[in-house]
Amino acid sequence: MKSSKKDFIAETEELIEEAERLLTEVQETYSSGVNPDTINALFRAVHTIKGISGLFGFKDIADFSHAFESLLDDIRLGRLGITEDVVRFLFSNTDAIKKVFEDIEAERPHDVSGYLKNIASFREAAKESGGEGRPEDLLARIDPSIIKVLSEYEEHRLKTNIKEGKGIYLARAVFSLTDFDKLLNDLTGRIKAQGEQISTLPTSSDLPPESIGFNILFGSVRPREDLAQALGIPVDEFVQCKSAPAPPPPVPAPKTQEASLKSASTYVRVDIEKLDRILNTISELNLARSATNRIAAEMKEEFGHTPLVIDVFKISQSFERRITELKEQVLEIRMIPIGQIFSRLGQVIRRYSREAGKQIELVLYGEDTEIDKYLAEEIIDPLMHIVRNAIDHGMETAAERKGLGKRENGTIVLKAFQRGNHVIIEVKDDGPGVDVEKVRRKAVEKGLMAEGAEMTDREILDFIFMPGFSTKATVSEISGRGVGMDVVKEKLSSLGGFVDVETEKGKGTTFTLTVPITLAILKALIVRVGRERFAIPLTSSSESLVIEHKDIQTIEGRDVYNLRGEMLPIVRIANVYDIDGEVSERSFAVVVGFGERRIGLFVDEMIGQHEIVIKSLGDYFKGLRGFAGAAEIGKHEVVLVIDVESVIEDSLSKQRVAHHV
Repeated sequence: MKSSKKDFIAETEELIEEAERLLTEVQETYSSGVNPDTINALFRAVHTIKGISGLFGFKDIADFSHAFESLLDDIRLGRLGITEDVVRFLFSNTDAIKKVFEDIEAERPHDVSGYLKNIASFREAAKESGGEGRPEDLLARIDPSIIKVLSEYEEHRLKTNIKEGKGIYLARAVFSLTDFDKLLNDLTGRIKAQGEQISTLPTSSDLPPESIGFNILFGSVRPREDLAQALGIPVDEFVQCKSAPAPPPPVPAPKTQEASLKSASTYVRVDIEKLDRILNTISELNLARSATNRIAAEMKEEFGHTPLVIDVFKISQSFERRITELKEQVLEIRMIPIGQIFSRLGQVIRRYSREAGKQIELVLYGEDTEIDKYLAEEIIDPLMHIVRNAIDHGMETAAERKGLGKRENGTIVLKAFQRGNHVIIEVKDDGPGVDVEKVRRKAVEKGLMAEGAEMTDREILDFIFMPGFSTKATVSEISGRGVGMDVVKEKLSSLGGFVDVETEKGKGTTFTLTVPITLAILKALIVRVGRERFAIPLTSSSESLVIEHKDIQTIEGRDVYNLRGEMLPIVRIANVYDIDGEVSERSFAVVVGFGERRIGLFVDEMIGQHEIVIKSLGDYFKGLRGFAGAAEIGKHEVVLVIDVESVIEDSLSKQRVAHHV
């Protein structure tokens, strides 16, 4: 991808996220009255997308954004009222913009003509149904000279304030030319604390020399005398407030500061691919460090503790410390709080819960838990699939919950915490839970298990991660298409993680995702099987031990070892990859996985630990199971990195088949 296109995608990504956040705010407040600043901010976000799209030469996106901007302008100006249908249409167009950007990033063909026609049809239908109208009697008491200079938007906000029963006032202020900008900013801040600023009009009549005057039109629920006292300037009343509630507590005026061109932010947006290149360089430096250590050891053997050898040792140790510091600093740059992902999921939950007609509260824990930026972006889709299923499958309507004696509002809990070198993410709902018997019947119907086969509930629940498996009878816009949960498992497996599910009928369901904190630089155990060497990520392993072959038992055709009272399935790496291993009376075993998904990997020798940077095997080997990638160690030796999750999955699948036969 060209750097200009990358810059374009990076610029627009934040704008789209901001637009989604603002739309969510509109969705939550439209029934009680949307803050006009929210609509204006949404309008500006789409307007900016239009501008930079034209700047980077993406005319189709600019046209789409322009049409979307025109629709938002109708809302701003009161030509189109905000209803549930309008909010849903705005969300659908935001999704459409995101889809077009994804096509651009992936260099896929895209066509926006259909979206343009939809927006035009929607606006036309809205015009026919009627908008705000122009009831001139609302403005009868306003000075015509003021009405004449108001923009269409300002006139709309003036009418809205009158309809809402607010008083309409005009504040007159005169400032010196030397510092009027700061004083005007201070005054508008105080006015906004009392109501809504509608328009600021400069005036030049009856002013002393070297001065400038302003007429500020605003609406407020407070009486004129209180406003004049709070603002410290004369205030004229055009329309009296219909009801004057108790005055709000005074808001301290913002302190004025010296204007500065210096940016308030110290952040720099960095393409993560640049950080990947730095990590590749660190990987090369690690090889150089290992070579330096080896040379120092050989010199000590050859020459003893001479001053030169001692110097080489000191340099080697300093080199090692600095590389470690550099590695930690780069990894720290890549880390982000998972709260950024949770906030996006929160928007999905609020949006889809409304579309599904369900009342759902979101509870967050552990938002400060840090995770690698790359991993965070990769797990957002699996999390979204789980959340959408929780809304559609895993939550009753308010009426159903009331009939069951539950709170009308359902709850979805997003929780994250660190455990060792992993981040655990839990998605928990308090819905009806997964009907295990229904899953069993569906599995039998699809031929995935025999009619009378005995399986544990956990084994049965694993079927929901099979491609095309769905217990939902009807298809909805949210889920029920028979896709999604298999994507969750495949994606997590590709990241060296896994997903687990627990459910209790009538109580709810918990999905637990376990992923490494980072995939950038990993500690790995280098092992030998026959003549081949492999790397096993330490993030996936819990311990290693030596097992006497006479202690291995065979249960239902599977080799197991009694590890502290629990039966640990044994998998011989030589058999997995069809390698001629050594024949001996004992073997080394590396215990990988967690909980009930633990197995022991038999290897011939454990060579030692290395820090590795996993490299992709490339498109030629894409889809090859059993390997997560390759890494370089020692004297530029390339070793394959074992995909522990796929080995565990294949082992457990064979175990289930053997159990049912």
